[in-house]
Amino acid sequence: MEEKRRCTWAGDDPMYVDYHDNEWGRPTHDDRELFELLVLEGAQAGLSWLTILKKREAYREAFDGFDPGAVACYGEAKVEELMANEGIVRNRLKINAAITNAKLFLDVVDEFGSFDAFIWGYVDGEPIVNRWKAQEDVPATTPLSDRISKDLKKRGFKFVGSTIVYAYLQSIGMVNDHVADCFVRQELLGR
Repeated sequence: MEEKRRCTWAGDDPMYVDYHDNEWGRPTHDDRELFELLVLEGAQAGLSWLTILKKREAYREAFDGFDPGAVACYGEAKVEELMANEGIVRNRLKINAAITNAKLFLDVVDEFGSFDAFIWGYVDGEPIVNRWKAQEDVPATTPLSDRISKDLKKRGFKFVGSTIVYAYLQSIGMVNDHVADCFVRQELLGR
């Protein structure tokens, strides 16, 4: 049986392979999942994504299942509890950013009806499908990630630079950057 071709970044770690095969680049429209990935992408800044994936379950537990309403209500006592939690990245700026972003996420929901409507509105609800031949061809930022980053920053969001935003767009499937010979790309295109 022929082995499935994947994007090279997936490597051979089972957790990374599972994330690549079953989540990355697949369109996500659930607001809770959109919030989860926004927090995790911010937490990843300066670290490997595999590090964050390994801490994901601890994050889910520590951050009330990524319920933005719950996270928005966190006070200083909860911040200290999170700072003591060895299962997550214990960075005060990133923890405080998650709380700030939860409040702003809810503001966006109030304004647009859902975060999904806001973020996917940038692409009229249709994923951008790129045609990269090799992983080295995939950019770290694009004019779209620049525009969304600028908008999020203007709204007060933290840890939303263009590189983080582009990784977020890839993770939620707004941008399909699976390389040309990757089996997931073919699945997503219905081939």
